[in-house]
Amino acid sequence: MTKIKTIIVDDEPLARKGLAVRLEEYTDIEVVKLCSSGSDAIEACKEHPVDLVFLDIQMPGMNGFEVARALSESTKALPAIVFVTAFDQFAVKAFEIHALDYILKPVDDNRLKQAVEKVHSYLKTQQDNAHKKKLASFVAGITGNNCEEILKKLATGDTLTDKRYPESLAVKEQGEIIRVPVATIQWVDAAGDYMCLHCQDGQTHILRKTMKELEQELDPHLFVRVHRSAIVNTKQISKLVTQVSGEYLLVLENGQELKVSRSYRDKVKAALAS
Repeated sequence: MTKIKTIIVDDEPLARKGLAVRLEEYTDIEVVKLCSSGSDAIEACKEHPVDLVFLDIQMPGMNGFEVARALSESTKALPAIVFVTAFDQFAVKAFEIHALDYILKPVDDNRLKQAVEKVHSYLKTQQDNAHKKKLASFVAGITGNNCEEILKKLATGDTLTDKRYPESLAVKEQGEIIRVPVATIQWVDAAGDYMCLHCQDGQTHILRKTMKELEQELDPHLFVRVHRSAIVNTKQISKLVTQVSGEYLLVLENGQELKVSRSYRDKVKAALAS
């Protein structure tokens, strides 16, 4: 039986190893290399005949789209590419018809099975030229001069016609990616380049985004900016208190008190009145 030569590309060691272990149950798939970066993946494809690439999108240095572009520009046959992403499903609609397939993190067993079945079908039809042309056209259109900006817009949905907001946020914790339901977030405050998501279960999750990026990603009907470094879930607000000094204090259902800055005071009042 001919083995499907496969490489896994992800900057997270646990993600690489975890996917490799799960692929062991597919006897016709042979993982020939685990790559920690886009440049490693390109070198691996030069060194070995590669039929299939599981390619993470968000990686430092060279992201997944840039790797796909480099592979599509190679004179060698383009391997089947399955994107692996932490983007919510509504966001990846922007490219799902261009890639052979995509898988959301954390990887679901049934979704992985579907992707492998699609790979089998693709390799049987050997539509390499059509796939290469489609992928090359796609990555050429999105990479441009500022690929990182495109990725940010995909993550927040800015460039999409589908205006739904994500029901969960993907957060990296100890080498794993977990999904934090948006509805459970009580409030958010900034800590340097990170956002602290304070949730109903008492846990705090750390997300690497700017306050502006996160504000654009969250539903404005549910979340309101109360300070330059704080966002609040309006359903968690207990009361708005006017202090003797004329300042406003927001009290949440859990007793947490947050100062409302003057510049956001009217917006907070409007949110509470709606």
